[in-house]
Amino acid sequence: MKQRNVPINKGNYSMDTPEREASFNQNLSQGWSEGYARYRHDWAENAKTQTVSDYPLLVDLELSSVCNLRCPMCYTISAEFRKHVDAKVMDIEMFKRIIDEIGGKVPALRLSLRGESTVHPGFIEAVRYAKKGGIKEISTLTHGGRLSLDYFKKVQEAGIDWITISIDGLKESYERIRHPLKFDDLLGKLKAIKDYKAEHGLVKPVIKVQGIWPAIENDPQGYYDTFAPLADLVAFNPLIDYLGNDTDIEYVDEFTCPQQYQRLVIGADGLVMKCSNDEENREVIGDARTQTVHEIWHGPKMQAVRDMHLQPRGFMNSPVCRKCYLPRKTQDDVAQVGERSFIVRNYTRRTQLIGK
Repeated sequence: MKQRNVPINKGNYSMDTPEREASFNQNLSQGWSEGYARYRHDWAENAKTQTVSDYPLLVDLELSSVCNLRCPMCYTISAEFRKHVDAKVMDIEMFKRIIDEIGGKVPALRLSLRGESTVHPGFIEAVRYAKKGGIKEISTLTHGGRLSLDYFKKVQEAGIDWITISIDGLKESYERIRHPLKFDDLLGKLKAIKDYKAEHGLVKPVIKVQGIWPAIENDPQGYYDTFAPLADLVAFNPLIDYLGNDTDIEYVDEFTCPQQYQRLVIGADGLVMKCSNDEENREVIGDARTQTVHEIWHGPKMQAVRDMHLQPRGFMNSPVCRKCYLPRKTQDDVAQVGERSFIVRNYTRRTQLIGK
């Protein structure tokens, strides 16, 4: 049998130094270093060996499928998304019920998926409840518009461990994409957070800044020099087919998806997607309003997804998987920051024009 191609953490890449990457992970593991090492080990090994743990390693609880921006490369602005997804904020009582089940059993919780998590009026309450409930790593992705210092203080005190901020480009480029947010306002927020953490000796939450590569590629040096002093890690994402426009797609050989051994993804409406890349609820495998996380994770619909991926080119049986970036071929392009080179793995036959 040919060796399976199981991509781990494909699609998001550091443009930072090895020393800063190591420091980021060390800070993120503060307070549970042994558990963190085991979690990261299992994240890769369970997927490679097709091992189903008792509970998922990560649960995505989408606090909001609503966003207050309309970025040109985002699928949430498409007619198809609006047709298939009941965009809303998650019921906080359902959230608490899920935490009551998974606390102490699931090491990591991600509070974002398709929308803007801080739109949820109970965001801080949710973080606090999850941390008190035994979740070791709580993270979220945000455009950062709400991250004033006062708001950050409340989120930090509630116990969040990791905040990733999407910052696509510099200055005018950023403001075109992330309208109506202002670049200088965001820089001010990051500086205030950096100073507050330093003043109080805080290593968490770790702050990661990331952007889509087409918004960075003309000046990666400027992007890194701007954000490295303000964040713990600087990263980027090659532009994927967010809008579902691509038809001429090349695939890697022997692909097997890792996600069904890593995470369970629960939308704001309670519907459970088979993976984090089913943005339009095309293949729902459960309903957290009526089922437990455990029974969904071990249920026949999730197992059917695993079985499909174990078949030769089984992913081609799923419309969602055929459009996903995980089985897509990439080409290695080289970029430079100072004297350091890093690889940009752009998808073949994929335009790198924002909004296309």
